[in-house]
Amino acid sequence: MSPGKSVYRLFPPPFEEVALHGLYLNLNLHRLGAAGKPFVYANFLASLDGRIALEDASGQSFLPKSLTTPDDFRLFLELEAQADCLITHGGYLRSLQEKRLGNILQIGLDERSRDLAAWRKTQGLKPQPDIVVASASLNFPMPASIHEHGQRCLIATGRYADPERVRHWEREGYEILLAGDGAMAEGDTLVDQLDALGYRSIYLIAGPHMLDTMVRNGRLCRLFQTITHQLLGGEGFRTLVPGPELGPHGHLKMQSLYYDPTSPLDTGQWFAQFENLTVAA
Repeated sequence: MSPGKSVYRLFPPPFEEVALHGLYLNLNLHRLGAAGKPFVYANFLASLDGRIALEDASGQSFLPKSLTTPDDFRLFLELEAQADCLITHGGYLRSLQEKRLGNILQIGLDERSRDLAAWRKTQGLKPQPDIVVASASLNFPMPASIHEHGQRCLIATGRYADPERVRHWEREGYEILLAGDGAMAEGDTLVDQLDALGYRSIYLIAGPHMLDTMVRNGRLCRLFQTITHQLLGGEGFRTLVPGPELGPHGHLKMQSLYYDPTSPLDTGQWFAQFENLTVAA
């Protein structure tokens, strides 16, 4: 991918060729939230048959390399650049330590996103977004990079989390958010607590379970989805929402659709943006 890469706008009209760089950055999502109504958004990558990840023989999820593209990653970083905080989860941190996934907790550390770090500075944002780790078990390693880059890090869990694990993280100096009545953090409570802490743009990179609770609680404002033109198959797989039927809570309105005809492997992909009109109202 080069800075001169173009894609095609299919919706809204008119159809035209536009630059990939800046496609999501120009949305200025960091300005859409307000006190009492933070802007919560998520981004997922999926195949035509709805797979966001596959599972190996042991049940561990993994992201097939054929599903990822430099173009999608650039847009992922543009969304990250607009965030006050990122919500991730303990499973990702375990995968990061095991080197099954790459580090996406910082921005501007290589040529792919150096311009985005400069953009954050011009917008008056902190050099790096803060981090929220959502976890029921509280059993995960803390990446050294969070401390090295001066990011505030909070840990969100439920009221029935293991008290000893809660005390462990408190002894390590981390603030604990009890954001649910069970063992897991719940979207509604967590967003209210982050709003009270002053966060206005909240980017979910926490996987399908957090997306599910945010949608059910009516807190997701915008969903970005890259759909690659391939059928992955696989008997063990993960999809966008793992819970029961969503009903009207899952009804979203498309805001934009762009077509990248060249990747992956010349088959193409769509970049789609959907708004939750219930939240917008």
